[in-house]
Amino acid sequence: MDIATIIGLVGGTILVILAIATGGDVSIFLNIPGLLIVVGGTIATSFIKFTMADVINSVSVAMKAFMVKIYPPEEIMEKMVSVAKVAKERGLMALEDEAPDDPFAAKAFQFLADGFDESQIKELLTKDINLTVQRHTTGQKVFKGMGGSAPAFGMIGTLIGLVQMLANMAHPQDIGPAMAVALLTTLYGALIANLVCLPLADKLALRSQQEQITKNLILDATLGIARGLSGMVFQETLKIHLSPKDRLKVVSKKATSGVSAS
Repeated sequence: MDIATIIGLVGGTILVILAIATGGDVSIFLNIPGLLIVVGGTIATSFIKFTMADVINSVSVAMKAFMVKIYPPEEIMEKMVSVAKVAKERGLMALEDEAPDDPFAAKAFQFLADGFDESQIKELLTKDINLTVQRHTTGQKVFKGMGGSAPAFGMIGTLIGLVQMLANMAHPQDIGPAMAVALLTTLYGALIANLVCLPLADKLALRSQQEQITKNLILDATLGIARGLSGMVFQETLKIHLSPKDRLKVVSKKATSGVSAS
């Protein structure tokens, strides 16, 4: 579970509520018609812009911002090095006993154990990566679309409220409260866009990038095992996917293990 996303959403919501509560009556900020205009309009435009399947699937994609655990690349590299050693010592059939948590890695090991050649493995796994990126991109577009529509419908709600207010100018004492209600929809639209939709779209883009790095590392490791690479050549092939900071971590771990071994 990604704590940062939860802290951001919950913390931001609490801060807004506290700011409202310290300024007066919280109930004046609740307007059901305004919420219906903003939320309903935002969802309606999403179904116009995208297919129903894309909008529904975006919910499951959004869960990646909360639930999916991304393992550090250096940990994945260490796992791939140990798997390569098993394949070198006991043969590719031994990879059937490997049970990684990552479905992509499990699929790659199964391809190796089943005797798929290098070109087939590369083609299948590359297609898997590309399709995953495509699904993630669609999910990001849905939330970015919502982030763009919410403020627009907030303004629409404000205009509707202003029209209704100006149509009832016979009672000047009602103009102030009516104006406040009219402005609430703009507030709703801004909050939905900038506290929920756009940050989620950015987090999903980050998750997609992290997952793509992980899968490309696993792909290169799988191809390296298929080619029979081992030792430094195999490790240097995988280090390409690590940041300079993560490469230093791997080097320091080797040095530490070397010292302890001696």
